[in-house]
Amino acid sequence: MDPSEPRRVLLLPPIFEAIDAWQADPTLERQADLARAVERLGELLGLSVGRLRVNAPPLAELDLDLAGGPDGAEIALRSPGDARPMGSVRVSGDQEQATSLAHALELALMTARAGARVERATRQLAALDQAVRGISGVLDVDRVLQLITDRVRDLVQAQYAAIGIVDSDGAIERFITSGIDDEQRARIGDLPRGRGILGLIIRESRTYRIRDIAEHSERYGFPAHHPDMHSFLGMPITASGTVVGRLYLTNKIGSAEFSEEDQALVEMFALHAGIAIENARLHDQVRRMAIVDERDRISRDLHDSVIQAIYGQTLTLDDVPDLIKEDPPEAARRVDEAIDALHAVIRDIRNFIFGLRPVLLETGSLTIGLEHLATELRRNGGVEVSLAIGNGVEELDDLPIEVVAELLAVTREALSNIARHASATHASVELSGSPTGLRMELVDDGRGFDARRSADHGHHGLANMRARTEALGGSFALLSSPGAGTRIIISVPARATTSQGEHE
Repeated sequence: MDPSEPRRVLLLPPIFEAIDAWQADPTLERQADLARAVERLGELLGLSVGRLRVNAPPLAELDLDLAGGPDGAEIALRSPGDARPMGSVRVSGDQEQATSLAHALELALMTARAGARVERATRQLAALDQAVRGISGVLDVDRVLQLITDRVRDLVQAQYAAIGIVDSDGAIERFITSGIDDEQRARIGDLPRGRGILGLIIRESRTYRIRDIAEHSERYGFPAHHPDMHSFLGMPITASGTVVGRLYLTNKIGSAEFSEEDQALVEMFALHAGIAIENARLHDQVRRMAIVDERDRISRDLHDSVIQAIYGQTLTLDDVPDLIKEDPPEAARRVDEAIDALHAVIRDIRNFIFGLRPVLLETGSLTIGLEHLATELRRNGGVEVSLAIGNGVEELDDLPIEVVAELLAVTREALSNIARHASATHASVELSGSPTGLRMELVDDGRGFDARRSADHGHHGLANMRARTEALGGSFALLSSPGAGTRIIISVPARATTSQGEHE
């Protein structure tokens, strides 16, 4: 047995430890420690080590000039199955011993690289999970597109990222960016036209990973004030087999190009991004459909109530010209009743229009809708209204539009009843939220009524309010008695306040 063999084996662990320490902290100090460990192993084997190079991602790059200088043969350090060497070492001395040293370094580098890959995969999966969670459940199209762009840029450490949305002719109609501020974006000017490499991805709908787009044959060039870009990763975003956008990343931070692992990670993220975009678009369609449905409902309500009421008044006024001669007091009574009835109809029409226009078409916000309805009652009903927004309501503006429509319809009916029947001077609307759902309470100081008797006689307004609330899975409570005003309490569970399919 070679007498140096035991000492050679004892010196292998320091090589492993030195490489691990350098990988964890690739500073000049750790590089110096690694250089000393390699030189000591070389001395034990009777070798002179001149240079050590490492280029084995995800390990940091390394280029060490050692005591042996430029002399000797350069030996490639390889990992089985990899065509590309992990690096090289320059050694002078016995060839067999030089091979032993190279094998020791290969084993240490393979071990360190395997550990780094596991660590990177764990870190990337955690980043992917965080990125996916960040876009899931977001139901505004513009917001989800911007979030996707920001998240994917952080995911693979790109300096710039963008999503391009094209029209039916393949021209870019929207271009959402990350890493470029508004001032820089304004200086660049118009949207890109989908030429060059961007157009290549639009036409071919496949992934492109390019080391330097400045040297690519399809490069079209950048406009004035455009930032300098080199490494590139681009791919389509699909949902249900249809391309819904194109994702572009440039300038990999800390490396000359995006890696295969970066590509695989972004492709996984793109699958979730496609689902998020599709969900947001579907939610937008539902919102639009809800507006159409609300228009249809109001059209029916106008026809069934307002128009019929106006038609009824025309019938009562038909013979007023004759009554003016035959029975003037009766004619005056009918005219007075018709005027009162028409005023009530005008209030109803205003309530219908007011509820539809600003609440559903402009904002979709429950709190803003309640403010509008309270203002309308003050103006047209002569009733002072107070609106109280309590704790836990800050997220209610993200309610699904169908929930907003139902709750505002209930509130509109309740406030209309106060204006027409309660003879109230003051009313209040209190809204509060909690993890279990939301609660709305409407109170007036009017004359009140026998709630049990009203239920027996089946007043349609109250029945409709109860039906709308229960359709949301909520509860409707009515408390009233003659001379004591009326209190309506509406509770809606949390499951009804999130869009279908949305999860925490």
